Amino acid sequence: MTSVWLDTNVLVGFITRDSSAQSRRVLALMRRAERGEVNLRLASIVVAEAVWVLGSVYAFDRDQIAEALRAFIMADGVSAEDSDIVADALRLMQDQNVAYVDAHLAALARSRREPIASFDTGFRRLGVELYALSSHA
Repeated sequence: MTSVWLDTNVLVGFITRDSSAQSRRVLALMRRAERGEVNLRLASIVVAEAVWVLGSVYAFDRDQIAEALRAFIMADGVSAEDSDIVADALRLMQDQNVAYVDAHLAALARSRREPIASFDTGFRRLGVELYALSSHA
């Protein structure tokens, strides 16, 4: 089976489903994936960019973004890089009303049981330990 990596514009095209010729081509690709003819690979960085595009360009709210992307990464024929971390990040973004990048970093750190070095104390509410930043070199 052929595996192909998806660019952000293909992912966004599927989620927004406008009436363009590109959107119809994306839907045809998804049908091929559902039938097992092709495996769609999704990089976690593409998910981050899609969150930004859907929110800033298409004015989707965090709930809409999280639900659409979660459904996409669980679709037949889709293999998302770090799918458990991405799913957890989308949930954190939605439930805690935080930026996706912060949610992704928190999900990654939690999965590895490692702290985060940040001046943003909001990470604590995401269930992450903060690494103490010292003023001494």
